[in-house]
Amino acid sequence: MTQPPPPPHRRRHDDTFVPRSANRDVGGTAVLGVVVDVPEPWAQLLVEWRTKCGDPQAAVVPPHVTLLPPTEVAVADRPLIAAHLAGVARSHPPFEIHLRGTGTFRPVSEVVFVTVARGILDCERIATDVRTGPLARPLSFPYHPHVTVAHDVPTDALDMAAAELADLAATFPVEHFTEFEQQPGGAWSVARRYPLTGPVQG
Repeated sequence: MTQPPPPPHRRRHDDTFVPRSANRDVGGTAVLGVVVDVPEPWAQLLVEWRTKCGDPQAAVVPPHVTLLPPTEVAVADRPLIAAHLAGVARSHPPFEIHLRGTGTFRPVSEVVFVTVARGILDCERIATDVRTGPLARPLSFPYHPHVTVAHDVPTDALDMAAAELADLAATFPVEHFTEFEQQPGGAWSVARRYPLTGPVQG
């Protein structure tokens, strides 16, 4: 008898809570993420939509484009990490992001997102540089800049977000990226912002 194919591998979403390593002293580690913030008025709009979809992450994850997924680091390495991120920011110029329409990772993962239509290459370059040195780490999936609006909610809520935000368009300048630290309850707090001061690419 032919066995059914195994279920597709589920993509672990960028913004999920990251449990600390079982063999590490929790007080000696921190969980960091590096992102491009989505500014107002679009941030509040996206929070409201994520709340409307019933996504519990709406209350703890500000709207953003991920550059470094949640990553556990040693607290002792924080000064080195800060210097590394400052160096990355000094090597990249400000740029512009244009958000337009929606996309999804379904069926691999129950996620609907707002699409980054312009600024993709800038995000890719910065993300690649961030994930070097003290923050070097592999990714389970190819890097894909996006802004999540619904994650692991009922199908009708995912469909609603995809349809209702399909006409969304937003353009904003990106003059810094932000280092966040995850708190014990799963919420994220700003640790530091790094101004982009690099030379404009030719």
